[in-house]
Formats: sequence, C-alpha cells, structure tokens
Amino acid sequence: MRWVASVLGIGFLRPASGTWGSLAALPMAWGLHQLGGFWFLVNVTVFVFITGWMATQKVTAHGDDHDPSWVVIDEVVGQWIALFPVSYGAMMMGVDITRLWPGWVAAFVLFRLFDIWKPLWIGAADARGDALGVMLDDVIAGVFAALGVIILGGLYHMVLM
Repeated sequence: MRWVASVLGIGFLRPASGTWGSLAALPMAWGLHQLGGFWFLVNVTVFVFITGWMATQKVTAHGDDHDPSWVVIDEVVGQWIALFPVSYGAMMMGVDITRLWPGWVAAFVLFRLFDIWKPLWIGAADARGDALGVMLDDVIAGVFAALGVIILGGLYHMVLM
C-alpha cells in the first residue's frame, strides 16, 4: 500500500513531495487522455480516488500522522481534476491536448496554490484528520483550480481572440 500511497515512490522525493506528486500527475493525465479521452480520465480519477483513500487509511492506521508528506496519491487525484477543463476542451475542439498548454500551466500552478494555501472548504477537509480528509482536501483544491482554469481560459478567449 505504501507504493500506491506514494505513487510508486514519488512521494519520497525531496524537497516538496506534494509538488513532485503533482508534476508526476501531468504525464499520467496526458497518457490517460491519449488512451481514452476526457471520460476515461474522469473514470480513472474516480478509481484512483477510491484506491488512494483505501491506501491512505491503511498506511496511516497505526501512526500519529494522518497525512504523511510522502502520501501523494491525493495530489495526483487533485491535479487530474484541475486538468479536467483542459482534457474536456481538447475533446470538444478535437485538438491534441498539448495545444492547450497554457491550461496545463494554469492547472498546475492553481492546484499547487490552493493545495498549499487551503482556503475555505479545502482547509476544513484537511482538518478532518482522517484518510478521507487527506483525499478530499486535494479534490476540492482540484475543483477550485479547475474553476480557475475555466475562468482564465474564458478571459483569454474573450480578450485575446
């Protein structure tokens, strides 16, 4: 379960293991999009959320730390959610997802910002102090980041197009 929770050991990279987890999520999201498009990415995200929740429960069951820094499966799920608008946009426009590279950058930066800052419901989820809270704070940060990507994309297309 440590390998699942740490995303094959990526969580043990230092410094900033959460950032390494988020970075690792980018090529994985690209691959999932290439394999099956937006809906495949969504379905795998749900599966990884459930798997990550179970793995996090298992690895934190007998420790004092409910959210060890090496557990980065939550960052992968949150980062994928932040990328949903990019994947959906590429699908709807029928273009290669890499053409939407500004969306990738915005999704990464916004997700890391919300995950570190933890405003509103993100902090409340993290404060649960359990494995579900570990996963949910990143899900909510991913949703906030995805909304930011949508807003920035809309502004870009309104102003520059």
